[in-house]
Amino acid sequence: MQKLSSLVHRTTFAPSIANHVAKTSLFIFASEWPFSILSPRSSCQDFQKEAIPLGFLKWVSLGFFRTSRFATGFTALQPRALDSIMDIERAKDKSPEDLASIWDDYHLGRGHIGTSMKAKLYHLLEQRAADCQYFVIPLWRGNGYTTMFAQVKIPHMMFTGLEDYKARGTQASPYLTVCHYMEFAESKDLVLIRGDVVFPSKLSDSEAEWLLETTQSFYLNDVRYKLVERFNKQTHDFEFKDVLQALDMPLL
Repeated sequence: MQKLSSLVHRTTFAPSIANHVAKTSLFIFASEWPFSILSPRSSCQDFQKEAIPLGFLKWVSLGFFRTSRFATGFTALQPRALDSIMDIERAKDKSPEDLASIWDDYHLGRGHIGTSMKAKLYHLLEQRAADCQYFVIPLWRGNGYTTMFAQVKIPHMMFTGLEDYKARGTQASPYLTVCHYMEFAESKDLVLIRGDVVFPSKLSDSEAEWLLETTQSFYLNDVRYKLVERFNKQTHDFEFKDVLQALDMPLL
């Protein structure tokens, strides 16, 4: 499989973002917040109605989940349309490389993540996420890690802390929400990705960026994806230490 790094555009930051964005005049600055101000439970009503597979219950027997329903309230905030964020007509004149760079630069330091990927890779992510929606990612902090839970239902991705879900059950809120935009997939072979940190007190921009990239790697790398499949389909055989080893993290 082609190397992930050659297909996913990493975020590259220009020295003067304000000047760069102002010069391109692509973005609409009417509002900084990319999502409608709605309760997480009040939008995307059909987003996560599936019951948690029974196999998960054995793996989470340590008390991570209180019910057999998985994060019923863990739904995406309603994202803004792309044309409310950027001037799509002006963007059509940009090369894929320039558009990806401008998109990335615009989101720097705003509590958001801006990145992009090739359309072919997006379709692979979509295909695999349809089959395996859930995964757990250790986020390293200091001398240990915090376990994050990912729900991937394209075009959305959402992350919350597993301990938060243990404490709050279906009322747990996402720390990070991600939306994929397909407007330039056919014309530029480019899918724009926007991540929004919902709780900056619980997740920094750099942590959110790492979390998104790492989750992508588990879905898009053939070897790592086997762990995602095991978590979703053969939960009795799933070992969290395998995830730690895949990320070169110590076993605590």
